[in-house]
Amino acid sequence: MNDTSHPTFLQHYHGRFYGILRWHQLDALWAQVKFQPEGWYIYFVGGIVPDHVANVETVTLFIQELDELLRQDHDHDYCGIVYADDLQHPQMIKIFDPNHLGFSCGSSGKPIFPRWILTRILPELLEENAPIPANRKRWWQRFFPTHTSL
Repeated sequence: MNDTSHPTFLQHYHGRFYGILRWHQLDALWAQVKFQPEGWYIYFVGGIVPDHVANVETVTLFIQELDELLRQDHDHDYCGIVYADDLQHPQMIKIFDPNHLGFSCGSSGKPIFPRWILTRILPELLEENAPIPANRKRWWQRFFPTHTSL
């Protein structure tokens, strides 16, 4: 019998998430993470699954740099590419790559994976088969230079 009070990473990943539709909502979400920056795993989907939480400085810098990248590459007056399980006390945040959104209706039959996941739950492998663009690999390796197998 599964313990539903502590879902696995994959159970949580496939659970309910709320879309961050406006940039000011993303600012509020980042503020929640920065308020309690300890205990976050940072997962680059398609790369190495992290086995330890990132330090506070890395989490803070990651959010700052990711926010800048999202606003630059998703040049719209709305966000719509970030999803959180809980807006006030997030445990998992899915961030989709603005340059890899696929078809908006999902008509291709293939799931579009987030490029990055911030999670307080130990991550498990997500089988992302799409090629990872070189610019995203370089961007990621600024934070985790030892992850050279990307």
